[in-house]
Amino acid sequence: MAAFAWTWAPESVSAQQTTTLRVGHFPNITHVQALVARAFERQGRSWFAQRLGPGVTIEWYAYNAGPSAMEAIFANSLDLTYVGPNPALNAYARSRGAEVRVIAGAVNGGSALVVQGDSALAKPSDFKGKRIATPQFGNTQDVAARAWLVAGGLRITQTGGDAQVVPTSNPDQLSLFQSKQLDGVWTVEPWVSRLEAEAGGKVLVEEKEAITTILVSSAAFLAKDRDLARRFVAAHRELTEWIRQNPDEAQRMARDELQASFRLDMPPELVARAWSRMTVTADTSREAFQAFVDSAQKVGFLRGAPDLARLIEAP
Repeated sequence: MAAFAWTWAPESVSAQQTTTLRVGHFPNITHVQALVARAFERQGRSWFAQRLGPGVTIEWYAYNAGPSAMEAIFANSLDLTYVGPNPALNAYARSRGAEVRVIAGAVNGGSALVVQGDSALAKPSDFKGKRIATPQFGNTQDVAARAWLVAGGLRITQTGGDAQVVPTSNPDQLSLFQSKQLDGVWTVEPWVSRLEAEAGGKVLVEEKEAITTILVSSAAFLAKDRDLARRFVAAHRELTEWIRQNPDEAQRMARDELQASFRLDMPPELVARAWSRMTVTADTSREAFQAFVDSAQKVGFLRGAPDLARLIEAP
């Protein structure tokens, strides 16, 4: 009689080791690394998967502005996110440095205050009784707008004051600005250029050197899988350099992704105009964040002076 040996076959190694990396970003040109990466995926060429190793998949999540992305970090719904510096700083301070780490830069510049084309507004004091929209309460442009008004002598509270700062989603900003219901909008590209091209706006204040987008990790993810975080940052740096070396193709891919995922149709000349205001870089430094700390404190978003020693951490 033949003897049969029954053996238990475990799941494949790749199935056992499958890891899902949850990454957030916004539908903005200033989050170009995420847009280009997603466009590569649509072409069947995942920039990150090729560099992260087998068994790693990426799930992308889109947010309108930074505070929402930071809440997702706190809720353990995201591992990494592209975000502005002020929401990251606020989250870092709220958690007493326990839950958020900046692991790379992404984009500098690309943010501005746009006013009506026929406006005589020229300085902060001119905005007394006026309405300025920002993407979300407490986001980087919201804090910048409030700090600029306060520095110009106006009294600004979280709900009112001498001028009204109105947190408004970017698409709604455009329509409200077109209908003259807003005197100004402090926002990021491509919305700055859209306000110029589609609503006749003009740039009054341009933040050419300010940090606009950074790459943030939850501290828990960094502690749990530092090697994966290290590989992601390395791939992010490679992608940033590819974008710098291939601006025309990167712009086309960003436009394609905005159309495919968000139904945002951006003409090539509009994206090119936005691109001219941005500096794509994977570098950042703790010193560069001090100005954001000062601004946030002036407008009441940070109490005390948070110790930034643990804010930036290379995986």
